[in-house]
Amino acid sequence: MKTSAVRALLPWAAKFREELDGNVIPFWLKHALDRECGGYFTCLDRDGSVYDDRKYLWLQGRFTWMFARLWNQWEKKAAYLDAAKLGADFLREKPFDDRGRVWFSLDREGRPMFFQRKVYAGVFVCMGLLEYSVASGDASCRRLAEDLFQRVLAWLDDPSLIDRPPLPGQIPMSNLANAMVRAGLAIEFAAVDSDPRHLAVLRDCIPGILRHYDPTLRVFRENVARDGRRLSALPEGRLFNPGHSIETAWFLLHLLERHPDAAARQIALDAIEGSLELGWDRAHGGLFYFMDLEGKPVFQIEHAMKLWWPHTEAIYALVLALLEEGEGRWRGWFEKVMDYTWARFPDREYGHWFGYLDREGRVSSACKGNHYKGFFHTPRALMMCVQRIEAAARAS
Repeated sequence: MKTSAVRALLPWAAKFREELDGNVIPFWLKHALDRECGGYFTCLDRDGSVYDDRKYLWLQGRFTWMFARLWNQWEKKAAYLDAAKLGADFLREKPFDDRGRVWFSLDREGRPMFFQRKVYAGVFVCMGLLEYSVASGDASCRRLAEDLFQRVLAWLDDPSLIDRPPLPGQIPMSNLANAMVRAGLAIEFAAVDSDPRHLAVLRDCIPGILRHYDPTLRVFRENVARDGRRLSALPEGRLFNPGHSIETAWFLLHLLERHPDAAARQIALDAIEGSLELGWDRAHGGLFYFMDLEGKPVFQIEHAMKLWWPHTEAIYALVLALLEEGEGRWRGWFEKVMDYTWARFPDREYGHWFGYLDREGRVSSACKGNHYKGFFHTPRALMMCVQRIEAAARAS
């Protein structure tokens, strides 16, 4: 921990706290709670009006986690626990099919609409149920979260369980998003108890993440072959997501707090810097959404857009880096990312943050939420930044 960095960050901690309490949380408390049918409205226009009342399970789990986390770690405000209960009650039974898998979307009342054949809805439902069990002491919610955690791990290891069998032409790959969610859940469960199963998963996540590190570029690649072969002939093998790479780096720093490793710590810090250097748009500012590591065309047509969440992840990662190493190589990046983010994403008229900018930094969609964007990345980053900075100040 570097004292000068703590002093430099303290004014930002006050701004982050003000932004979270004054601009972000009130928007979602006012507009997202579905008190008639349970759960949350996530598809909100700029002013908070609902334009799609379906329940997307990624977001139902994330909202439940966020409201419960606010109660557990931010402020014992009755509105937070009440909002978390609204989500947890909805998540007890409605997300699951007869095989224990998690739907992607439900109608407003909770009837199934779509199954995605991916693990991520299950990941976030699990997170939400676990955090609510901590907030409420609800043992049945805790058991449900634990059971779901084990199923998620099984789905990650054997995608055929969610109807994605291996095909003859496929190259066995490790996907960075899967490594991240495994690590994220392991961190959450390890923080709740010292169950050896949870600690073993957490420990094993470290090599799973490190296999994605490219030491030449100093980034985490999105996809790597499990047998180590080069995938440069495939677009997915060349794919780089700056936000994922940065988020993975701070996940790794969290993992290393329990399993210290100086070499892995250096990789995590170098990956933050490498991802910023490679992912930053030098012409217009901001982090690209997707890139090809060899400069070839990218399949994702939205690749040049600037999204909210890579920038929130970068802010938190930079706070960790500043507190770890001091201002040296980090102060300039922190100021650059903050200048870009603070000027463009917060909506001072209606509240919360815009999510989607074009390459030049203009708002492309004014919605505040949809089937993937909601009450998660922004409040999580703001809260964790404040917690880390203030804890460092108390320790200095």
